[in-house]
Amino acid sequence: MPIPEDVTGDEIDKDVRQELQSLPKTLAEDVAKNLVMVARLIDEDPEGAYGYSRVALRLASRVAAVREAAGFAAYATQKYSEALGEFRAARRMTGSAELWPVMADCERGLGRPEKALDMAGAPEVHKLDKAGQVEMRLVAAGARRDMGQLDAAIVTLQSPELASNSVQPWTARLRYAYADALLAAGRENEAREWFAKAVEADRDGSTDASDRLAELDGVEFVDALDENENESDGEGAGQAADDAADADADATEAADAADSADTTPVSDAPEPGDKD
Repeated sequence: MPIPEDVTGDEIDKDVRQELQSLPKTLAEDVAKNLVMVARLIDEDPEGAYGYSRVALRLASRVAAVREAAGFAAYATQKYSEALGEFRAARRMTGSAELWPVMADCERGLGRPEKALDMAGAPEVHKLDKAGQVEMRLVAAGARRDMGQLDAAIVTLQSPELASNSVQPWTARLRYAYADALLAAGRENEAREWFAKAVEADRDGSTDASDRLAELDGVEFVDALDENENESDGEGAGQAADDAADADADATEAADAADSADTTPVSDAPEPGDKD
């Protein structure tokens, strides 16, 4: 797949670069460039990122960072079985529990929420850092919702991290998930409060909490461009009506002139045989 000229491969994380040192230099550079493209495209063009991940995987399938990147690209395109296989491979290579929450979420994607809940109670969770534990809590709550257990999902999200006033990278998503669960349970006033708290914490726009809050408040957004187009269409229709009216008037005037010509007295015309 084509690599833009501005991609050198040096953009990758130093830990990944270190992993690639086990490869021949030219091969390592090619793999690095493809991994950069995966990271660059995964949010805006998941299918494109997936394509680059497959190239990297063909080049260096024994590198854990490559298997992990391939897993996330497959996950972004909802290829959950493939993603789970790549994450398992990466975990076997590294021995790390870091991918445990996303592996559990793949189980949800495959329609196995019970398996995701089993993973949420596994010893691996205790090896996760704070961010990983919050992520695992979000996955477990999602699994509860998959099973129709709304009240249990709400309880699952109630945690010290949710109650904390400090804003962490996961805070907005945690508050948003809690608000969404409350709303699904019919607790609209509480949901509104937590959507507002999610907005306060969402500094990088990672959720649509502001839109959900506006919806609850009955605020309707109108696209100014569409409104201008509608006004232009209205003006065009009005002009077309005026033009049609003018055309009708012209036709009427022409018809009146024709009628006037048809009523010219016959006696004015010369009789046959008359001389000039």
